[in-house]
Amino acid sequence: MGAINELFSKELKPVNLGMDMFREDLEAQGTAAVQVKWNPPAGGDNRLMEALIKIGDSDVVDRANDKTIEIMMSSKLVLTGVSRAIDVVPGMTEKTILHAGPPIRYEDMPGPMKGAVIGALIYEGLADGPEAAAELAVSGEITYSPCHDHQMVGAMTGVTSAHMLVHVVKNETYGNYAFSTVHEGSGYTVQRYGSWDEGVIRRLKWLDSEFRPVLNDALVRAGGIDAGATISQALHMSDECHNRNKASSVLFYKQILPHLLRSDYDKETILRVSEFINGNEHYHLSITMAASKAQLDAATGVENSTIVTALARNGKDFGIKVSGMGKDKWFTGPAQLVDGLFFPGFSQADSTPDMGDSAISETAGLGGFSLGNAPAIVQFVGGTVSDAMAYVKKMYEITWSENRNYTIPFLNFRGTPAGVDIRKVIETGILPIITTGIAHKERGRGQIGAGIANPPMECFEKAILEFAEKFDS
Repeated sequence: MGAINELFSKELKPVNLGMDMFREDLEAQGTAAVQVKWNPPAGGDNRLMEALIKIGDSDVVDRANDKTIEIMMSSKLVLTGVSRAIDVVPGMTEKTILHAGPPIRYEDMPGPMKGAVIGALIYEGLADGPEAAAELAVSGEITYSPCHDHQMVGAMTGVTSAHMLVHVVKNETYGNYAFSTVHEGSGYTVQRYGSWDEGVIRRLKWLDSEFRPVLNDALVRAGGIDAGATISQALHMSDECHNRNKASSVLFYKQILPHLLRSDYDKETILRVSEFINGNEHYHLSITMAASKAQLDAATGVENSTIVTALARNGKDFGIKVSGMGKDKWFTGPAQLVDGLFFPGFSQADSTPDMGDSAISETAGLGGFSLGNAPAIVQFVGGTVSDAMAYVKKMYEITWSENRNYTIPFLNFRGTPAGVDIRKVIETGILPIITTGIAHKERGRGQIGAGIANPPMECFEKAILEFAEKFDS
């Protein structure tokens, strides 16, 4: 019997690619078929397909992306101190308020962000109560600007004012600095969720007056702390370094404690500072964010690079930045509601759309891109361990490279997916995955759940069309 006849003498095992109707016809004739999901590149959009054709296989773009990734990988990220924002953050003034995500007017901010602004104005002594602060907020006297445009990142609302405390991380390889507000701790009554009660203001003042000098003294004695090395080790201790920071926070505490004990401050003062760090299992998130920002800022501005250098959201809009489009260019779309698990008594109807700068972690290959390292967190954000591994494997499809500094033991120490490439997002239709907390839509109600979020495809569509328009191979 010939090979062809032999083939057709066996039971057919068809695989259908594309439209379901062909599989349905086969099954109607008693032949089972495997359905493979398939969409045309760029969703079949002619404008996007033309952009992909123009830049998709360009050696110029490929070389630029290699350069961008090498900058990311070669960055040495060191926590050097904590400072008042006005003393270190470029462009900060007494009447500047920085916020998470792309630009937004006060009037358009979600409830928690408005609450955080009011709290910041009270903390700064610019208003003596919430009513006066709300009036000042819309008076035109206050300048609002994205944290990302000032070498800053902030969790949740990201609201930062002149005398708030920020971690200072230096990229020792390239000489640039990045900053992130010190994590206040968990709970409902924290400034980043929009609270302004007496306890919140008192904590912010304590961070500035007592915590700042003591921790700085310890960091000077330590000669700085290598944040990148801490993150790398924490990934092998079941952190994904966005929603789970238990290991990184413990590692930081272990490194800083001997230097706290060697300081000349009195025992009770050292104890208060020590307990604040040790009692906050998310303490290192702020350091991770600043380190990721310092890494990605150094990789910004590489001509012809299609690598994403910022993923950020403000509760209304989601914004991305692309290395080859410069540090000041945002591409935006509507922020999405987070798909996840809610604490008892809450539902998606209570939530604010996706918010915060903490997705800078994913931009660096952490968070959702390293979820396979954190089996303990998958139930918190919704899903299984196998789901976590599937998420990570999907992210390899839209990234240019792998992060050789951050690895996944369960994948034989393969590097985490690194360098979201707008070309690959458009070609595959796969969006970046972000692990995130869910904020209540009302100010001061705090976190009500956690889950998985995605940017809107609109951000990437705008980016690739503008990139292709200016691109000249």
